Amino acid sequence: MTLPLRWALGNGAAVSPSAEPDPAMLELAVDNGDPLDSQVDLLVIACGEADLAGAGHLERADLRLGGLLKRAITDERFRARPGQSLIAHTHGGLPAVRIGLVGVGAGAAAGAPGRALRIAAGTAVRLGVSVGAPRVAFTWTGGAGATAATEAAAEGARLGAYRFDKYLTDERSQTTSLAALTLYPPGPPDAAEAATALARAETATRAVARARDLVNEPAGVMTPARIADLAGGWGRQAGLVVEVLDRAACAKLGMGLFLAVAQGSAEEPRFVHLAWSPPTSRKRVVLVGKGVTFDSGGLSIKTNEGMLDMKTDMAGAAAVLAAAVAAAEEKLPIEVHALAACTENMPSGSSYKLGDVLRSLDGKTVEINNTDAEGRLTLADALTFGLRLQPDAVLDFATLTGACVVALGPYTAGVMGNDESLATAFLAAAEQSGEEMWRLPLPPRLAEQLKSEIADLKNTGERWGGALTAGLFLKEFVGNVPWVHVDIAGPASASKEQGHVGKGATGFGVISILNYLRRSAA
Repeated sequence: MTLPLRWALGNGAAVSPSAEPDPAMLELAVDNGDPLDSQVDLLVIACGEADLAGAGHLERADLRLGGLLKRAITDERFRARPGQSLIAHTHGGLPAVRIGLVGVGAGAAAGAPGRALRIAAGTAVRLGVSVGAPRVAFTWTGGAGATAATEAAAEGARLGAYRFDKYLTDERSQTTSLAALTLYPPGPPDAAEAATALARAETATRAVARARDLVNEPAGVMTPARIADLAGGWGRQAGLVVEVLDRAACAKLGMGLFLAVAQGSAEEPRFVHLAWSPPTSRKRVVLVGKGVTFDSGGLSIKTNEGMLDMKTDMAGAAAVLAAAVAAAEEKLPIEVHALAACTENMPSGSSYKLGDVLRSLDGKTVEINNTDAEGRLTLADALTFGLRLQPDAVLDFATLTGACVVALGPYTAGVMGNDESLATAFLAAAEQSGEEMWRLPLPPRLAEQLKSEIADLKNTGERWGGALTAGLFLKEFVGNVPWVHVDIAGPASASKEQGHVGKGATGFGVISILNYLRRSAA
């Protein structure tokens, strides 16, 4: 489960945590001293390929170790490539018991306040756990922007400490946890800047951990009603207005698409609306997340292999709900609404059928030619609900199409939209967050595939360009309001760990959303 951190500054000035207390606390500190003098169990240095030949922490450490470090680099063929790591005993040459190196690739990538640094910091935490080191120090080389780099490293460290182990009863649940991790940024920020960086990282990573927890839970536990209860509890504690609509309330509104997907399941659907309304607001943003808590494909049933990871089909909902709560915790001067139409998509005698014609909340009719294209139906009604809030911008997040994974691979989200400035602003926030995203087009010619002879639209087009036709379907329900659609089908879950991302749910999108809201409120 989540491993909260107690934030502190190297000068002893504490930053009070807003997370729930946890006896398994990792103290995270920032120190402006020399990392080579740190009395810890493991000192980890993030380095690029150029750092192996240059002066800096590595060269100084090797001199104090009598050449031991460079011999280890040679013996282990360490080239500072991404994903490479090395650990050696210092044998008293340094106050640290062990020294570790983490590769970040070419150039001075370690100094960039982005993805490479987050991965390296997360790897440092995992290395500490692997050798049973309760106290770890982490430093990196070069790079401008000490505050941003410190924030990125703090995010990576905390996310690397995350574990979802509540169902483990064997020795894997007994892994030794770190007690303390100290960051040694090059050119460290002053105390106030460091406090701000750590506080922002705390809010962001707590939100990511919440999203990961929601997605990692089995679908039999994380039902629509359970999501509504958890998100509602977080929201009320943070000062949001919470609205949860049941099946009858959704039917009264006319959410025909959402309820059609829900009608095959014994689990009751829930439409969740969290609203953060600060005293003064510079903008009103609606966040919509796909909340299909388990997707069997309905009557267009998936294979066994295709269903194995379908508890993750509510990762979009998890991201927007967690991000909205984080915006309230930071009291951002921007009005935020998070919407999630939560349901299962199951086959039964009451399931919606191929050939059905459904009426959406905005009145459009949709012919069903694939019940496994259900996410866009739930999103369409949620988007229409969101437009009634008269937003300045709408952003939706969904594990929507396998076609997007085919196009961009498992690590990159596809971004589509109808407004250039909104797309540009969101992609800039994603770049700041270290989350990989790529702009995709919405070609008008492909909209021909969605034409129906008996309804306004079909819910799917042809095989080719499936991610784009899904985006074009959603575009029919947003009108002229600035809108961005983010298909997170690939990066919402990971098949193996890498640095700050563990195997399973990643919480992808949460920090990008939060950084977009922060930038919009500035």
